[in-house]
Amino acid sequence: MKKTLLILFLLTINGFFAQTKTEVYLFDLSFTDSIKTIANPINISNNEGFYDNQPSFLLDGSGVLFASTRAGQTDVVLYDLNNQLSSWLTDTPGNEYSPVQTPDKKYFTAVYLENNDSQLLWKYPFNRKKSKVLLENLAVGYHVWYDKKIVVTFVLGDPPTLEVSNLKYKIKYPIDKNIGRSLLKIPNSDSISIISFEHEDGEIYAINPLNSEKMYIADILEGVQDLAWTTDGTLITGKGNSLYKLKPGIDKSWVLWASLKEFGLDGITRLAVSPVGNKIAIVVNE
Repeated sequence: MKKTLLILFLLTINGFFAQTKTEVYLFDLSFTDSIKTIANPINISNNEGFYDNQPSFLLDGSGVLFASTRAGQTDVVLYDLNNQLSSWLTDTPGNEYSPVQTPDKKYFTAVYLENNDSQLLWKYPFNRKKSKVLLENLAVGYHVWYDKKIVVTFVLGDPPTLEVSNLKYKIKYPIDKNIGRSLLKIPNSDSISIISFEHEDGEIYAINPLNSEKMYIADILEGVQDLAWTTDGTLITGKGNSLYKLKPGIDKSWVLWASLKEFGLDGITRLAVSPVGNKIAIVVNE
């Protein structure tokens, strides 16, 4: 597991995200108690032969942001669920990754990899006007917004660290290390979830960015590093063509609950669940 993480880290720090040929699919998601189902897949990236990845929902659930490749570079796309239309939100000399809407809903942030290998977190208006650096002198790989003034980041290094940036007071401080790329706000909680690789096997923890309090949740599924939370507080992950769930406090281990085999899809990596709870975006290999 540590060897896999190191390889991914080296790919990132040298300016290359693991750009396999992937597509982003959107599914209907429904669940009652512990029974969850997915249906009606739509290929929302529809970009055969290229890298389409890192989906995140708008906070009202009306759209999905994701990174997509065109003309040899990676830009940010917004897929509008109501109109079933996609629009490009960036067109820069460099490459954008991991787009996430800001809590005030006016902007989105993304990791901007410039041609000089500078890798910083930038802030972009939805009207495509001038963008700007959000965090100076911080080589960010991935990030999650905790609230309107606090953003938590995976910072490149050996090992990579988990750092908190308080934009109001303009302070930054590390709270963990040897972490994976999955940083998520836990629904109805004051914590975010992280994957720790401090031990031989990857472990999922809840950590409070304000006081660094940390609580073990579960071990990850072997070979997996991407997670999502449903609105009812269930963890979801994927491996191959299978989806697994784990409800902390109820499930003792990961439970197989769905398969993409019937849709002819395989190679699940990143996932994102709508804040409304009725959709799930899943990245698969072509």
